[in-house]
Amino acid sequence: MARSGIDYGKMMHRAMQGLIAEVLDDISTHGLPGEHHFFITFDTREEGVEMADWLRERYPEEMTIVIQHWFENLNVDDEGFTITLNFGNSPEPMRIPFDALRTFVDPSVEFGLRFETQDADEDDEDEDEDSDETGGDDSPDDDPPGGGEVVQLDRWRK
Repeated sequence: MARSGIDYGKMMHRAMQGLIAEVLDDISTHGLPGEHHFFITFDTREEGVEMADWLRERYPEEMTIVIQHWFENLNVDDEGFTITLNFGNSPEPMRIPFDALRTFVDPSVEFGLRFETQDADEDDEDEDEDSDETGGDDSPDDDPPGGGEVVQLDRWRK
C-alpha cells in the first residue's frame, strides 16, 4: 500500500507529546528545579481521562491544572500520566492521557505548546484568519503568562 505523503503534523504532535512525557518523567524523579512550574490544559471529555466526578461536573469540557508547589504520585507512561493534586485541601488523583492535552506552558522560561485537534483546525481556520487581522483575542489560553510564544504546529496539517 503506497503512502499519500508524510504526515508532518501528526509526527510533530507525537514529538511534542514525547517532549512533555520526558519533562514530566524527569520531574517525577528529581522534582521541579528552580522556578519551573507548569500550566497544563486538557480536554476532560477525552477517552481515558480519570478524575473525580465533582471535578468533571465543574469542568465538563476543559480543565487547566498547575503543577508547582504541591503534587505527588506523578507517574508517566507511554499513553499519559497520573498525578495527585490538591483541590481545596482535598487530594485528588487524576489520569491524563497525552491525547487529551491542549496546552502545556512553563511560564518561568516563557515556553508553551498548543495541541489542536484535527476537527478544531478545520473549525478554527476562518477564526484564525479573522484573529490575525484584528491582532487576536485576549483569551488566556492563547498566550502563556509572561508573554511567551505558544507554538502551534498543527494548523498546517491537512
